[in-house]
Amino acid sequence: MPEIQMPKLSDTMTEGTLVSWKKKVGDQVKSGEVLAEIETDKATMEWEATDDGVLKKIYVKEGEKVNVGDRIAFIGGAGEEPGEEGKRKAETGIATSAEPTQPEPTSSATREAEPAAPEQPVKASSQPEQEGRVKASPLARKIAAERGIDLTTVAGSGPGGRIVEKDLEQVRAKAAPTASKPPPISPAISAGETVRITLTGMRKVIAERLSSSLGPIPHFYLNIEINAEPLMRVRAELKSAGEEDDASKITVNDFILKAAVAAALREPKVNASFDGDAIVQYGDINLAVAVAIEEGLVTPVIRAAQNKSLREISAAVKDLAHRARNKRMKPEEFQGGTLTVSNLGSYGIDYFSAVINPPQAIILSIGAIARQPVVTEAGAIAVGHRLNIGMSCDHRVVDGAIGASYLKALRHLLENPSLLLF
Repeated sequence: MPEIQMPKLSDTMTEGTLVSWKKKVGDQVKSGEVLAEIETDKATMEWEATDDGVLKKIYVKEGEKVNVGDRIAFIGGAGEEPGEEGKRKAETGIATSAEPTQPEPTSSATREAEPAAPEQPVKASSQPEQEGRVKASPLARKIAAERGIDLTTVAGSGPGGRIVEKDLEQVRAKAAPTASKPPPISPAISAGETVRITLTGMRKVIAERLSSSLGPIPHFYLNIEINAEPLMRVRAELKSAGEEDDASKITVNDFILKAAVAAALREPKVNASFDGDAIVQYGDINLAVAVAIEEGLVTPVIRAAQNKSLREISAAVKDLAHRARNKRMKPEEFQGGTLTVSNLGSYGIDYFSAVINPPQAIILSIGAIARQPVVTEAGAIAVGHRLNIGMSCDHRVVDGAIGASYLKALRHLLENPSLLLF
């Protein structure tokens, strides 16, 4: 078998950080099992093995950075050993022993906010015994081990009472009030002290991309305030359908995402990018949605969103956000967006202007829905709901008239949300 190399997990990745090994030397590895956690320039994600065999050598310690294409481990079959080049690397100190070196604890920037469960390697021979006590999928076992969940306390909803991932998410949801508390700042900084925090790969790329965006791209900004009363009314009606109905789970943000896509169908010139001596216009609206995670900000993409219903967009964004926060995204799910929506309303931000995510031509900035005194059509003053939406445009692609046409369509759709209910 070939020695394993650092994979290229994104289109702009040149190096990766080996955050943690999920297997140790001597462990049996099956294709599809999570082998390691790798931090790329876009996210920290789980990396699955592509071959069966035994993990015989680890050349890279946890926390080390490795160039794409460099050897990091060797998985071999019976009687197979690493090649001479791998042995030379081991002799020069890249691998100092047959066992992986245990790293110092990593910072909260590359870990989940929840406390990590202590590692308890399970011998292959004990697996049948575990299967006899409790039925659970391999993924459910892995998640339970990471979160310290006792599977014997979990009711399974799969075939024959088998525990699946959904059951563990329900356990997590019940514990959310405790688990969702923000972690304490570490390390503590005393008065008068200064601490230098090394950038993670993701934060470096965020800095580079935003610098390359705001400098070369001629931004201009448009803002509208919409009447959110109809939107709140329809949302309340859907919620009253009951928790068992999927429609009750559709949020205001889902309506905004659907409207952003539908408005781009009415004004397709915004769904484009600048390419030197040409403007590239896209047939599919690949909707990128900004999601905040511990390491920074990621923008998973809902592909061909113009073909998806409100319900489908709602399900897709929840799935992508969940997997982004749990490091289960695929590299291609971060790529190819044609327009982005960033919503800071849940953080109490009334309005803001976002930086364009190149090579896209626009990004929408969604603020909080606020109760305000408004003047009705009859001339009376009443309490209403208002929503501020900002739009940052690349002036090389989108002129003011095009941007205004798009926002006019967006306003019409959000103030008549029944148009989005399909």
